[in-house]
Amino acid sequence: MEKQWYVVNSYSGHETKVKANLERRVVSMGLEDYVFRIIVAETEQPVLKDGLPTGKTKIKNLYPGYVFIEMIMTDEAWFMVRNTPGVTGFVGSSGGGTKPFPIPVEEIEPVLKSMGMVDKSMYSRYDVGDLVKVLRGPLEGSEGHITEINAETGTIKVETIFFGRSTVVEVDFSEIDKI
Repeated sequence: MEKQWYVVNSYSGHETKVKANLERRVVSMGLEDYVFRIIVAETEQPVLKDGLPTGKTKIKNLYPGYVFIEMIMTDEAWFMVRNTPGVTGFVGSSGGGTKPFPIPVEEIEPVLKSMGMVDKSMYSRYDVGDLVKVLRGPLEGSEGHITEINAETGTIKVETIFFGRSTVVEVDFSEIDKI
């Protein structure tokens, strides 16, 4: 069996507490070889007052009510997660004692990228010539073709149309998504 990503439902606003409960239970039940990463998808956002930044930031949960778990789905790991305080169930489980379906890589990758969690395996899905969309930054929403991939620096060169001209721009890998 291989490790895959799963989504767990929790009460909205209790995701961080559920994450802490899961991490404690993984250690206390000796499941470190089956449960790897537990993530609450949060980002820092600037606090605005009258449309201007105040210099303060706040944490925003991108997916309220959900916790992401990278794990190997064994009976013990499944039981531990299901019976953790605050967990209301797995997404993708039809109930009645059936194990949930893992999330496809294409769906978890944008979540990880939004948190700056890029690993080398993500680069294998992208090739020179692929059509991508820029997710953040000054060219947000622009589409273009990949002209170069540099896994060492974590950057991608994308040829896009900018002011009516073909322009090659360098963007961070976490700022693009395949179309």
